[in-house]
Amino acid sequence: MTPAEARKRFRAGLSAPTAGWAPGRTQANLIAVPADWAYEMLLFCQRNPKPCPVLDVTDAGSWTTPLAPGADLRTDLPRYRVWEHGELVEEPTDVVAHWRDDLVAFLIGCSFTFEWSLAAAGVPLRHIEQGRNVSMYVTDRPCRPAGRLRGPMVVSMRPVPPMHLAAAIRESSLLPAVHGSPVHCGDPAGLGITDLDKPDFGDPVDAEADDIPVFWACGVTPQAAVMASRPPFALTHAPGHMFLTDARDEQYRVA
Repeated sequence: MTPAEARKRFRAGLSAPTAGWAPGRTQANLIAVPADWAYEMLLFCQRNPKPCPVLDVTDAGSWTTPLAPGADLRTDLPRYRVWEHGELVEEPTDVVAHWRDDLVAFLIGCSFTFEWSLAAAGVPLRHIEQGRNVSMYVTDRPCRPAGRLRGPMVVSMRPVPPMHLAAAIRESSLLPAVHGSPVHCGDPAGLGITDLDKPDFGDPVDAEADDIPVFWACGVTPQAAVMASRPPFALTHAPGHMFLTDARDEQYRVA
């Protein structure tokens, strides 16, 4: 279906991970923070572009974006998270009642966007094959702090057969606005991850015997910063439940 058709279904209450939705259209992470935290969030993203590539920033109080004219950032994602002082307090399917006039929303590139390029290059996507959300993990790699904001990098993981590893790296590297090339391949201990069967976000995904775990920087990183830095209020997407924009993937392809 088109992004507009998907957003209409989400607005009506459908909640589902968006991996595999709206082929060829860019997906985005969402975080909205009070205006007095917005500069630090922008600086945090600028200092950590791999996990936090910014696609758009709204004016304070605005719930619209030119990435999807007519869409409503308060209702058109499949599931949200409401944070108070770094604690998750609710996971609603809309945040109209929580929206504030001082909120500045950031739309951040999502690795679901480059999955179509991976698939076209023959790279299997195990989580889509298994009907699961992608696996996401908090790493031991700290992001560069910005004012009051600090926290670790979060990564998404996709098991990749060795014969497809070069294609996975090549294709994702051509889309730096949606995280680009992997940050790590192989032993998860290199990122401080102890058990791939216990992701911090998303679902565990079954790998084939010779698959290599490949890790990409993830747009859930700002949520880890919210948990570490404890701003008084924030709204985010639920991990894996992305904002489907009208932008085409090729707009962000560098070659």
